[in-house]
Amino acid sequence: MHESFINLTLLLKLAKFKCIYINSEISLTVLSPLKVCIKQDVPHLHYSLCPPEHGGSDAPPGFGDLQVVSPEDVCLAVDAALLAGYRHFDTAACYQNEAELGRALKKLLPKHGLTREDVFITSKLDPKDQGEKAMEGALQSLSQLDLGYIDLYLIHWPGTQGMDEADQLNPVNRAQSWVTLEELHAQGKLKAIGVSNYTPAHLEELMQSCKTHPAVIQVEFHPQFCQTELRSVCEKYGVCFEAYSSLGKGVLVTDPVVMEIAKNCERTPAQVLLRWAVQQGLPVIPKSSNPGRIKDNARIFDFTLSDTDMNRLSALDCGRKYCRDASQIV
Repeated sequence: MHESFINLTLLLKLAKFKCIYINSEISLTVLSPLKVCIKQDVPHLHYSLCPPEHGGSDAPPGFGDLQVVSPEDVCLAVDAALLAGYRHFDTAACYQNEAELGRALKKLLPKHGLTREDVFITSKLDPKDQGEKAMEGALQSLSQLDLGYIDLYLIHWPGTQGMDEADQLNPVNRAQSWVTLEELHAQGKLKAIGVSNYTPAHLEELMQSCKTHPAVIQVEFHPQFCQTELRSVCEKYGVCFEAYSSLGKGVLVTDPVVMEIAKNCERTPAQVLLRWAVQQGLPVIPKSSNPGRIKDNARIFDFTLSDTDMNRLSALDCGRKYCRDASQIV
């Protein structure tokens, strides 16, 4: 991990990536767990372009409240995110907005005085392309984004769309997908590769066969679902644990403990939940199409939760999952 000590009157920088601008005369320590994996720092806070109702029976359901499929909506959301300081954008083939994101960034980066190298793009392989179609699917993502390369590309789901969870072809297909990602990584088209929604067993399986270790695993994580076992596996192998659905699909913002802490901190419940993850050194993926909320979600680096508050939030862990469960996929 790398520590960057900065003054928050300047643009927060993690390596060459500008992250969040906060008007405050204090200093901040930022941990970047991706440093070890892919030899560069990546912002802890990035912006997801996941719509809430994307299809696919084996794809994890949408989370958050972002509805940005139309080019106009994507452009407006990206503009607001760039203005708020976001430099890491998360999308996926099954979100059906890779092309819109690519076009929006080409249009808006000059407006904000930025270049392609100033932003970090994550996308994901469509579950329907798992296995033999992985090369076609990954190349399609590269073509749709049309940004020259993808900074981080993930296998979106450990199963194959349309295949039974108990089908023994599932591990065969995801192994084949990983070999494809390794090939494109070696070619420089995918700067880093990883997985999403894998269980500890899926990750252990991958680590026994892969030539290139996954840089990142992106999974659901919030106070009610702390993923202790998976985090231990990630620490064992040096895989960056990246959190999505930090608000528990919006349910946790009304939790009494969260609301009390937010009131005492003079912050929103969403900011408290995001800060809880970031304070553990974990990147998070907040989502909103509302410019005000986009800005608010970025304001999580200028305050600290007390040890007592951190422990109170962690004590909410009850193994409750709000997004699709991959634990039955062999």
